[in-house]
Amino acid sequence: MSELACELTEDAFLGGRLRLRQPKSGHRAGHDAMLLAAATPARSGDRVVDFGAGAGAAGLALATRIPGIRITLIEIDEALAELARGNAVLNRLDANVIAMDLASGAEAFAGAGLAPDSVDVVLMNPPFNDSKRHRSSPNRNRKIAHVADAATLENWIDAARRILKSAGVLTLIWRADGIAQVLAALDRGFGSLAILPLHGNAATPAIRVLIRAIKGGRAPAAIYPGLMLNDESGVPNKQVQEILAGKGALPLAMP
Repeated sequence: MSELACELTEDAFLGGRLRLRQPKSGHRAGHDAMLLAAATPARSGDRVVDFGAGAGAAGLALATRIPGIRITLIEIDEALAELARGNAVLNRLDANVIAMDLASGAEAFAGAGLAPDSVDVVLMNPPFNDSKRHRSSPNRNRKIAHVADAATLENWIDAARRILKSAGVLTLIWRADGIAQVLAALDRGFGSLAILPLHGNAATPAIRVLIRAIKGGRAPAAIYPGLMLNDESGVPNKQVQEILAGKGALPLAMP
């Protein structure tokens, strides 16, 4: 695990039902991954793929929430992929972990067992900081996890569209000020969008958006009332805390 910090932490999520070993420094799982899992509609038996899985946070959280899904985690970094494998074992979850670049073509995906039109659900937390606007971290793993070039989002969404079945579901989290970019990328092959803005508190603009999209969907887009992570005095929202503890799901998970 030479590419990662030698020191790891073991952290509890979903009220202690999920434990993740992850690097002490660099990219670490947090609210974004847990909220993404809580926004993803899936049923037992569904084939689900987590793009850019890191140490496995979002995909393993979804597998903990919904027993019986068939989960595959894809991560470009070999060392993080190995951590994800270990985290699946740690939590007694059956997960297939693939170390692969999501910009790879259809042949590479098929060789990894992900043929076109074969997956029910894809979830993703792409790197969403523009390299032209954000100063890159000197930590290689943190840079890969957070900084994107112009083609990153399009490549990830193209790959999701290719492997999803007709009417398959994509859920993703993105920065709110980049919503035009993600909507433009989804316009090629996806519809029936459902959008949930996430606010630090009621007095500030949204900082993230959670989006559910349907491959080939034709229903009008729907924007849900914004979810406040904290009240104006900074006290955490009780509803959000319950969701992070795995005691509830977000509206996007209930189409």
